Amino acid sequence: MPQVGVWAPRANRVQVTVADSGGSVQNPLVTADLKSEEGGWWRAVVAQAQPGREYGFLLDDDEQVLPDPRSRRQPHGVHQPSRFYADDFAWTDSGWPGHELPGSVIYELHLGTFTGAGTFDAAIGRLDHLTGLGVTHVELLPVNDFNGEWNWGYDGVLWYAVHEAYGGPDGLKRFVDACHGAGLAVVMDVVYNHLGNSGNYLTRFGPYLKSDRNTWGDLVNLDGESAGPVREYIIDNALMWLSEFHLDALRLDAVHALHDSSEVHLLAELSARVEALSAELGRPLVLIAESDLNDPVIFTGRDEGGYGLDGQWDDDVHHALHALLSGERQGYYGDFGSLSVLAKVMTRAFFHDGTYSSFRGREHGRPVDTGHTPGYRFVACLQNHDQVGNRAAGDRLPRITSPEMLKVGATLLLTSPFTPLIWMGEEWAAGTPWPFFTSHPEPEMAEATHRGRIEEFADHGWDVADVVNPQDPAAFTSAKLRWFERDETGHSEILEVYRTLLALRREHPDLADARLDKVTVDFDEDAQWIAIHRGAFDVLANLADHAQGLPAQAGEVLFSTEPYSAETGSSVRGPQLRLPARSACITERRRAG
Repeated sequence: MPQVGVWAPRANRVQVTVADSGGSVQNPLVTADLKSEEGGWWRAVVAQAQPGREYGFLLDDDEQVLPDPRSRRQPHGVHQPSRFYADDFAWTDSGWPGHELPGSVIYELHLGTFTGAGTFDAAIGRLDHLTGLGVTHVELLPVNDFNGEWNWGYDGVLWYAVHEAYGGPDGLKRFVDACHGAGLAVVMDVVYNHLGNSGNYLTRFGPYLKSDRNTWGDLVNLDGESAGPVREYIIDNALMWLSEFHLDALRLDAVHALHDSSEVHLLAELSARVEALSAELGRPLVLIAESDLNDPVIFTGRDEGGYGLDGQWDDDVHHALHALLSGERQGYYGDFGSLSVLAKVMTRAFFHDGTYSSFRGREHGRPVDTGHTPGYRFVACLQNHDQVGNRAAGDRLPRITSPEMLKVGATLLLTSPFTPLIWMGEEWAAGTPWPFFTSHPEPEMAEATHRGRIEEFADHGWDVADVVNPQDPAAFTSAKLRWFERDETGHSEILEVYRTLLALRREHPDLADARLDKVTVDFDEDAQWIAIHRGAFDVLANLADHAQGLPAQAGEVLFSTEPYSAETGSSVRGPQLRLPARSACITERRRAG
């Protein structure tokens, strides 16, 4: 017999109301009382709780029917009743071995703007592009349910339900199944540090939040009274994605906003539970944190006092590359942009590792033990959803630097010791912007969101006239990728650079070697050139506006972003190789004898 349950320690009475198939909970088939159990749980066997029927909860004397905090499906949005969901999907990926983090290349995408239709099924139709590009992982921005039709996904309020407009839970399963069939692992971006403002009914049920706030709202209750079930709510959600939906990895959003003074930090508890699930399922499961702490505690083993995650996003690598390629120095780019900074991050992962951060006004970060920490633990990029979308106009890197510098940046990133991440469309220098967009149906929330963006950008020195109104539907529609661009002049050249570099990374292990202590760098700040030595290979970049010779050993040129003169050919005679302005190349040193 089907059992219905909900954690609602704040209620004195809990009822579940169930509609007939195709019916409304306002005219229910049955309304049943749930029985109070220890720990604030309420449960009852309800024969009518069948897949396809809509249901919700009534708390005390309130007549509003609330969605299930653990709802698997919300066909009519976050303010409406839930629907019982049957987990009977016919998977075809039983032979999928999974994919470890070492050797990975991640492709980050927002489902709603990746294709014109903005659905899981439409995205399946583009998987051949991703396999042809040479990536190993597809990372989805959050797809759990949020208020409105479109959103980045970070305003989620029902963490267990998949947004219906994308295709719902079965749509996600079809996507994951297709990815595995194509040899691609799937990463899901999950947000456990806050809840969206609209449609958040969790606090009616129990103390999910605390009164203290972070940047986005009230803190999640990880260490206060009745925090145990809240922690379990988060951990169960993570395990659900990895088991029921067959996901391969989770990217944990802004873990620095998880305030937890418990004896065992939530992240350490989560990594232990995921490790146990991985052993049970017989395939690798990966946890990657977004953290601005620059603290190795994230990936340090639990037996050494760390959280035991597999890796983290590394903003310092992005900042070093972005500032160098674009010339921007505002905000947090102030400490970046020099070749010495790039040399440091390429060999030590963090620039701020106990150094003074002018943006923060204090010392920041801790050093990485490069002798024992592999570079694959750091996910690095030229662009990502945050670094593009949190610009006033959502302008991508091609809008603020030259095609030549884009190629240089791709060469430096894709031959680095880190796990590269590519933001959707980056590989062909997409011309579409990607601003922040929302579709809050409440007028007051829509206005507050727009006003808040203007105030935020004004504080950071941006021209407020450039700020896109996130509630304007054009903010969303203009962000959709224009796939025809791939074949156009200029765009196709960039795409070929990415394909070639990823192929070289696969074919030559030295170019993907994650040993940070094996990377050495030479550079000349005044002349604006850098040489990064990767085993038997040298990655040379001339960032000056004129051609010049760079120190080079005898060997062969495997790849170059710009054509060389006929007399140079593909051989390097040494002791110099002349590179065109704003160009990069990869050479393989000739073995002695």
